[in-house]
This record gives sequence, C-alpha cells and structure tokens, in this order.
Amino acid sequence: MKLTEDQIRNYEQEGFLLLPALFSTAEVAALKAPLQGELAGSTDRTVTEKDGVVVRSVYGSHQTTEAYRCLARHPRLLEPSRQMLGGDLYVYQFKINVKAAFAGDVWDWHQDYVFWLEEDGLPEPRLTNVVVFLDEVTEFNGPMIFIPRSHREGVIAAKQLADVPAEYADKPEWITDLTADLKFSVAHQKIAQLARQHGMTSPKGPAGSVLFFHPNLVHGSAQNMSPFGRAIAIVTYSHVENLPTRLARPEFLVSRDYQPLSPVADDALLSPSPTVAVA
Repeated sequence: MKLTEDQIRNYEQEGFLLLPALFSTAEVAALKAPLQGELAGSTDRTVTEKDGVVVRSVYGSHQTTEAYRCLARHPRLLEPSRQMLGGDLYVYQFKINVKAAFAGDVWDWHQDYVFWLEEDGLPEPRLTNVVVFLDEVTEFNGPMIFIPRSHREGVIAAKQLADVPAEYADKPEWITDLTADLKFSVAHQKIAQLARQHGMTSPKGPAGSVLFFHPNLVHGSAQNMSPFGRAIAIVTYSHVENLPTRLARPEFLVSRDYQPLSPVADDALLSPSPTVAVA
C-alpha cells in the first residue's frame, strides 16, 4: 500500500494522517482475539493505573504474540511509514494502550521523542507512530487530542517530574515514562500558546482505522468517563540509521533488533500461518 503525494504532504504539514477503517472487521477480530490474554498477565511489560489493578499499557507484544508480530510487519503500516521516513525501518517500540471504561486515566500533554532522546539517546526524530484502533474511538472514551503543526516546533523544553509517584514507589525509575504522571510534559502555558496558534483536534473513527503521527506532535488524552473501553495498538518505527546510543531501559521499551523489516502478505492477519511476502 502506498500513500498519495497529498497524504504525505498532509502528514508533513499537520503532523498526522488518519486513514479510517483501513483494516476489516475480520482483521480487527484477529487483532483483538489475543488482547485479553495480553491484558490479563502481570509481567514487567504491563503498566497499571495508579490503583495497581486496571491495565494502562502492555509493551513488546509484537515479540510474544503472532497477531501483533504480523501487525508490526503489515504492508498497510510498513509501506506508508517507509515512504514517510525514506528507507528501511525497524520497530523501535510496540505498545497497546488501554482506556478502560470508567477507569482509564489521563495522558498529560507531551511529545514522544523527548523521552527517546533523553532516556535512550536516540539521535533524531526519524520515527513515526502508527496507531491501530482496536475499538471504535469516539469523543467519549478518551481519544487522543493533537495540536496540529506543533511538531514544527522541534523538541519543546519539557517540565520534568522530580520523583517517582508514591503509587509506583516499588517500580523502576523508568515507570514515570509510562504513567499518568509523566516524567516529561509540556507546560500548560506553552500548551495554551500552541492551541491559540494552531487549534486542537481529536482524530476519531471505527475500529480498524489507522492513525500516523509525528513523534514531536504535542498530544495528550483525557480520562475515560464513559462505559466504553478504548484499546489501541501503537507501532513506532525508526529508520535503520537512527539507533539508540543508551540501552538502560528494558528491551520491551527500546528495541535491540535493528534488522530492516520485511512485510508480511497483505492477508496475513487472516492466515493461520502468516508468511513474509516475497519482494
């Protein structure tokens, strides 16, 4: 699958691109089939909300679950990302973010790249985040909120959290990269300025929609007060020339596998034994 010149231009100008219903109902079902198993486990890869019970995120599922391995190599994600980044890619990070009904907490205003720069020494923002909606995303269930064109600011000076929140006192320090109390967030005064300048938007759509967004795009999301859960899978691709220089965080947060990705067949999610497509 290839993006049009207009789609690439829109991504470059606005910082994001939404492709509604890119995956079929059957393909979404294949992606959701292992989801409860991923959320049920209590492993180092699992991050909970402050109550210690409700799952907030699971990391590295593309290394443990075949459906998500296929998703990370799916041509409908991989090929457009290659166009955007101009070459071969590897999976820098894979995560499933959940906004549980009535319980999903906020993601404060932030940029993604500053975490990878400061924590992992990643040299450049030569990455793209690819979000696959596993549920319908509506205005009610905690959708992401973007400030369009804010990626043009580059890395914005971040407000830094001083200490690990008390609820996570027994967790490693890097937990503050992943919780409602983010280690690096954008000051509200800066958010107000950017919002007045560029406005705000919240991409929404049915399950199976795909959202590409730049790692410097300022974004966040509110609590989910609705009775409708919201799960999304996020594949973060990096150019193969853009490698981390520090590997202090675990592999499920920062990949050690920099081999260029080969796409699976387009129908791989519907196949019992997915195979890599022949180039």
